[in-house]
Amino acid sequence: MRIVVIGGGVAGLAAGYELVRAGHEVVLFEAGPVWGGQVRTFEIGGGRIESFYHHLFRSDTEIVALIDELGLGPDLRWIDSNVGLHAGGRNYPFIGPLDLLRFDRVSLLTRLRLGLTALWLRRVSDYTRYEGQRASDWITSHVGREGYDRVWGPLLRAKFGAYADDVSMVWFWGKIYLRFASREGGLFAKEQLGYLRGSFGRLVDALLEALTAGGAELALGTPVARITIADGRVSGLSLADGRHVAADAVIATVPSPLFARMLPELPALDARYAELLEAVRYQWATVLVLALDRPLSDIYWLTMTDDDVPFVVAVEQTNFVPPAEYGGQHVVYFSRYADPGDPIVEQDVQQVLDAYEPYIRRINPAFDRSWIRDRWLFKDRAGQPIVHAQYHETIPPHRTPVAGLYLANTTQIYPEDRGQNYSIRMGRRVARLALLDAARAADDAAARALP
Repeated sequence: MRIVVIGGGVAGLAAGYELVRAGHEVVLFEAGPVWGGQVRTFEIGGGRIESFYHHLFRSDTEIVALIDELGLGPDLRWIDSNVGLHAGGRNYPFIGPLDLLRFDRVSLLTRLRLGLTALWLRRVSDYTRYEGQRASDWITSHVGREGYDRVWGPLLRAKFGAYADDVSMVWFWGKIYLRFASREGGLFAKEQLGYLRGSFGRLVDALLEALTAGGAELALGTPVARITIADGRVSGLSLADGRHVAADAVIATVPSPLFARMLPELPALDARYAELLEAVRYQWATVLVLALDRPLSDIYWLTMTDDDVPFVVAVEQTNFVPPAEYGGQHVVYFSRYADPGDPIVEQDVQQVLDAYEPYIRRINPAFDRSWIRDRWLFKDRAGQPIVHAQYHETIPPHRTPVAGLYLANTTQIYPEDRGQNYSIRMGRRVARLALLDAARAADDAAARALP
């Protein structure tokens, strides 16, 4: 078969990898200038680093298996994590249960309820019991109004903006459940997070090498204008430069609105499927990255809980990976999720730094711009799907209404949240689904041809 994959993020690369391993002809198109999607990398001080911060949990078994499969296993390091909360101008370490008891921003009763609730969710493996429930309602009823207003509410608002109160309890469950899965040895064990020596860009490189060795055709900077249909099934696609590419099957890994524009006939073919694509809402993911000449804090992952802070987390990469890997510089990400109309969508790196600087000083009052050696700003308009309480009823199937055409994007990862592990799992599964459907169609055709 000749199969076209649209999108060169890790889902598309994993799908292509699965297909070439099965002996099929693969053509992969990426509209942008680099491979990797949200796992794309750039250079700081001679070392590669992700544009959007990444690490692995112990529960991320799919990507770990792929890393081993591609020969990178010896370079996957498991590192004790170092996380904290910032509240009221103070950084609170949150490494173990005792740190929760020291979190004096809420009452002792609320601290106990927060801990017991986390223990409860850790033991719940059946997420379906929470479908249709709002995280805000569940948290308030189990932790109390203080726990929601001072801890979880600000985080939901920072991530989902105006949609925070309607976020699905399943999404919240997944955050707690998977986080505890990275603590091997029980409640008092340290959490360990995984990182690939030299960045996850090496995984992207290895997938590209495997695709090339398998005979795949790889095309960067090549936007797809339209997916074409003939006799009720996919026939290929038209590129933005006017070329037509024939295909026996097409796997699209692009955001839902973009996919809908590539298939303008969809509303007439299946109005319900078209509605599902148009109904999805995304938050922009934005990340300001600073390279400093000294540390900002001693915490790797610092979650900001004060409502007025314009970023949700400060991720100090060099409290996780040694500064020597970035030429001795200290690297910090400041992450913000934004509604499409938020001013940050149009702002440049200097404007964002100007807005963030007073709040960076809350983390470290001594911070000064003279510390900054370089700065970058990265944005992704489909950074985070809004996972509302009825989200499970609005997920489009991977099989589209057009035979031979498949969709695999972050809106379909539920109940897990977006992430490398689940994008890779999804890409490989959808590739196998396409091959299974093709085999069944061939069997049916053979059966019809019998006298």
